[in-house]
Amino acid sequence: MSRQLLPVLLLLLLLGALSPWGQEQGAESPSEEPPEEEIPKEDGILVLSHHTLGLALREHRGLLVEFYAPWCGHCKALAPEYSKAAALLAAESMAVTLAKVDGPAQPELAEEFGVTEYPTLKFFHHGNRTHPEEYTGPREAEGIVEWLRRRVGPSARRLEDEEGAQALIDAWDLVVIGFFQDLQDEDVATFLALARDALDMTFGLTDRPQLFQQFGLTKDTVVLFKKFDEGRADFPVDEELGLDVGDLSRFLVTHSMHLVTEFNSQTSPKIFAARILNHLLLFLNQSLAAHRELLPGFGEAAPRFRGQVLFVVVDVDADNEHVLQYFGLKAEAAPTLRLVNVETTKKYAPADGDPVTAASVTAFCHAVLSGQVKPYLLSQEVPPDWDQRPVKTLVGKNFEQVAFDETKNVFVKFYAPWCTHCKEMAPAWEALAEKYKDHEDIIIAELDATANELDAFTVHGFPTLKYFPAGPGRKVLEYKSSRDLETLSKFLDNGGELPTEEPPEELAAPSPEPPTNSTVGSKEEL
Repeated sequence: MSRQLLPVLLLLLLLGALSPWGQEQGAESPSEEPPEEEIPKEDGILVLSHHTLGLALREHRGLLVEFYAPWCGHCKALAPEYSKAAALLAAESMAVTLAKVDGPAQPELAEEFGVTEYPTLKFFHHGNRTHPEEYTGPREAEGIVEWLRRRVGPSARRLEDEEGAQALIDAWDLVVIGFFQDLQDEDVATFLALARDALDMTFGLTDRPQLFQQFGLTKDTVVLFKKFDEGRADFPVDEELGLDVGDLSRFLVTHSMHLVTEFNSQTSPKIFAARILNHLLLFLNQSLAAHRELLPGFGEAAPRFRGQVLFVVVDVDADNEHVLQYFGLKAEAAPTLRLVNVETTKKYAPADGDPVTAASVTAFCHAVLSGQVKPYLLSQEVPPDWDQRPVKTLVGKNFEQVAFDETKNVFVKFYAPWCTHCKEMAPAWEALAEKYKDHEDIIIAELDATANELDAFTVHGFPTLKYFPAGPGRKVLEYKSSRDLETLSKFLDNGGELPTEEPPEELAAPSPEPPTNSTVGSKEEL
């Protein structure tokens, strides 16, 4: 090959290796990034999928995500409030966006975030996908917004002068101000963390000496200002141990309650959340002047029991029949007092005829708290025909005599009149009683556990079946197997236990446990 042709050949080789557009053959041309998927919205709420969650986290600094199921009643109830909250957030230009995920339709996301029930809400801050915060706030629009506001902004307002502090106190019924000489102290972090979740109170924070002086303080103190009762309650910070969040929380709950609270649908959640175990209830008819005249004396006794006894007024002329039933009372019994320990459910009543005065109320509370008053048990009257049907009717007043009769084997169903599971097994229980009605040593009975209380034990779920075998010793066996006639009969015929039957080897396999009374129709669920 001549030297003259070599440059030409090299040039041809180079040209052949390149495409007409000057790019290497076989190499992919750089393409533009595909446009990111647009996230659909419904009523101002992002509708997320497995593919769009990452995009939403990149685009939104704060993201509250509701995992819902289309068939979930609680989700349907939340939907209008969630949409309203989205509108409120948009109006405030808050840096938070609401989103939702159809959990059953997006199982990967439900599994990733451990969603086991609906609705479940999780808050993602600054795009952090691995550690979302569980939403623990209210399920109404304003509460949702306030919960979010305290996460993306300060949970307590910084107060710089007397004018700002007084304006805050005047604007709200409940205001909590933390007076700290050093705002870098770890007690301040504890205070702010509590403020994030105490949504029914407004929080302020200051280190200004003039504000310490204005409110008569010389050391770190958390002060609750309120527009009722004594107007103010102080919680000094322990100089050695610091600020304990549990102690402060209990203090705020206790002192944010009115000394006397009227029971109604709005106050009942706060009454039961107050963590005060003893509740003293004054039942009266608010439409009667003579009953209303008892309120001052009742309230006069309350301050000395602050934190020990919660004083509650129940108007028998209002929609409070369920409260009367719980205490076994009729409206005609008013005015009257009852004290209940909500942990033990033990109930106490004053002596018949005691007037409702500051002195009598004080004496009654002292007597109960010191153990001088015995609790009472609810009981219906014994029906005249309690033993005339195959299923015998037991009440509190005849239970001991019948159930612990040493000559009888007694099988008792403890039920609630409104319990669906109890109603479903009623035919089998009636058939069982009919089958054994001629057995002199076997009694089939039932007891309404909502209207009758027992000293021997407490019934925690419905229906509960207990077997009391004949003989000494007050033995009690709980029945937890199937509730059909055949299985119940085998239990009785075998002296209070089910016979063990070996299944054929090829069929032998562990069977699932039957539902226990703690999970079927339990009081906690109902």
